[in-house]
Amino acid sequence: MDGTRTARLMDGTGLAGRITEDVAKTAADITLRTGTVPCLATVLVGEDPASVTYVRMKRARCRRAGIESRQVALPASVSTGALVDTITALSQDPGVHGILLQHPVGPHIDERAAFEAIAPEKDVDGVTMHSFAAMGFGLPGFASCTPGGIMRLLDEYDVDLAGKHAVVVGRSAILGKPAGMLLLGRDATVTYCHSHTADLSAIVREADVLVAAVGRPRFIAGADVKPGAVVIDAGYNPGNVGDVDFGTARERASLITPVPGGVGPMTIAVLLAQTVEAAARQLAVRS
Repeated sequence: MDGTRTARLMDGTGLAGRITEDVAKTAADITLRTGTVPCLATVLVGEDPASVTYVRMKRARCRRAGIESRQVALPASVSTGALVDTITALSQDPGVHGILLQHPVGPHIDERAAFEAIAPEKDVDGVTMHSFAAMGFGLPGFASCTPGGIMRLLDEYDVDLAGKHAVVVGRSAILGKPAGMLLLGRDATVTYCHSHTADLSAIVREADVLVAAVGRPRFIAGADVKPGAVVIDAGYNPGNVGDVDFGTARERASLITPVPGGVGPMTIAVLLAQTVEAAARQLAVRS
């Protein structure tokens, strides 16, 4: 594409709204047929302002979608053992259908141990090793919400991934790694990049589909975006800035997610969708 064209924006806000409408219909049907309201339990450790705001946002979205939101607030000083016990109790509670552990949880806590206390059938945030393995093998389970949202965005805009070179910049356990596995499952050729990658710019320039998930503002320059590439910016940094230099990248990409309004809304929408799916499975509600 030439430099006079700008990329089409991938509207995550609009798609998330449509998904949430569908979730509300499904939740209402489950409630009508079983007398049970789908329930998402959110565990919040401490009072990190960003986490508190995010949890409040999720609770509001749950209300709009007809999902019960149960919040469990624990002090920042909670031990790993006490946190694991809390999550184990929620896993055993038949009135809870999905569990979300808001992270970060504090440096003194073994976050992985806490995640693994979530029963696989209630892991609607897709953070357990069981969920990752199921996703990698293409078996039933729940995807990590942000990567799952990315895939729904790609589907919404009819992005054919087969044979495409997808480059994922970032390798976190809940974003970069699962995003690459989901792309691989759609027959893309996947390259993972990270802080030790040599000549990152050269690899990024080869990407037909670029997923930026490194957590550094404007880390990827627009000049490094391959003309016509699809750019998914999963970063969110202070000042509403993503991991990609949006202004310059938009002059080269064919499709690009804005920040905000792209990947972010999709994360919560997928969380809600997977919560009602979990409730339907646990309550044996057939579609």
